[in-house]
Amino acid sequence: MKLTTTAAKTLALPPSAKDKTFWDDEIGGFGLRLREGGSRNWVVQYDLGGKSRRVTLGSTALLDIGTARAKAKGLLAQVRLGGDPATDKHTRRAQAAETFGALLPRYLIANQSTWRPQSFKQVERRLQKLARPLHPLPLTSINRRTISGLIADIAESNGPTAATNAHGTLSGYFSWLMREGLLDQSPMLHSNKPKPRPGRARVPTEDELRAMWSALTDGDDYSDIVKLIVLCAARRSEIGNLRWDEVDLDGALIEIPASRMKANRPHVIPLSGPALAILRRRPRTGDYVFGRGRGFQGWSARRKALDAAIGSPRPDWVLHDFRRLASTTMHDKLGIQPHVVERVLAHVGHQAGTAGVYNKAEYITEKRRALARWADYVLAVVTGEQSTAQVVQLMK
Repeated sequence: MKLTTTAAKTLALPPSAKDKTFWDDEIGGFGLRLREGGSRNWVVQYDLGGKSRRVTLGSTALLDIGTARAKAKGLLAQVRLGGDPATDKHTRRAQAAETFGALLPRYLIANQSTWRPQSFKQVERRLQKLARPLHPLPLTSINRRTISGLIADIAESNGPTAATNAHGTLSGYFSWLMREGLLDQSPMLHSNKPKPRPGRARVPTEDELRAMWSALTDGDDYSDIVKLIVLCAARRSEIGNLRWDEVDLDGALIEIPASRMKANRPHVIPLSGPALAILRRRPRTGDYVFGRGRGFQGWSARRKALDAAIGSPRPDWVLHDFRRLASTTMHDKLGIQPHVVERVLAHVGHQAGTAGVYNKAEYITEKRRALARWADYVLAVVTGEQSTAQVVQLMK
């Protein structure tokens, strides 16, 4: 029979039949499938490699007979040219389900062990939060134009540094997807990378150190963190995520494992008297010295409050700049040997390459003297009183 508009409306299942396909005499393989539940769908059936395959074109309510015939002819033409419409349809459905967001947990779980905890948090935040507009998109629909638009939006809302970091993180994710066979080509290929800001070289002045210190509150989490960052010449994450099992009050030491360090090497910080005093008065309410169960989190809000307490205009420094002040002061004013300063800052420095294979010295005694002199300098600046640096006497 020839399938027509009238036939599509009037054909019915034979008695006791639950499923029947009526085939068109004009186009071989084109038919109308009726099912017990009332569905009426146009279908195409063909043989490939000795197996019969079927593709559903759509319901009679959505496709008229003319459109259905045209689709059927197109698919059967693909088969004659060696195509496989049923497999292609299945592949498209699978790819549509393979979205940026759906595969993201798999990527994070597979690679978490390769990152330091702090690095993992940063990667997770960029992909989960900054790249959220990509989450519902199938991987195959994401191209360079999509990426360029996202990076431009990140640069506008979060700044050029965030955009540069997001670009690198996205490149890592798409490269992994390629290695997993989920993409043939990364959309990051030949995409424009934001120009990073020039590296900071500014050293805070003594006036700025004094103004910042005087605006801090004794015993407050953020204030204690900032003071320890300055006194220990440490990075923000090293102090903000400090755990009690990394602190030895009797030995006056902080011992940070390699997993938390930028250079992936353990770092020992001898505590000066003022730094030790801050930690001794801290209450023990959990595993972390600061914050509630996962380290300190309120950096942005507290920095704004600190700026307000100092007064305007906003101070042109970041906490990391005080490491540069410590390094500059130790070299220029305190007479500390360069290799000791490098170890205080947890830089690889002279222990890089072959030298580092043989020289594993931590210079604990030298670092303790250096940090004691640095603490003495800091207190002299912030109080205006001159004093002599005292190395902490350890408990016997």
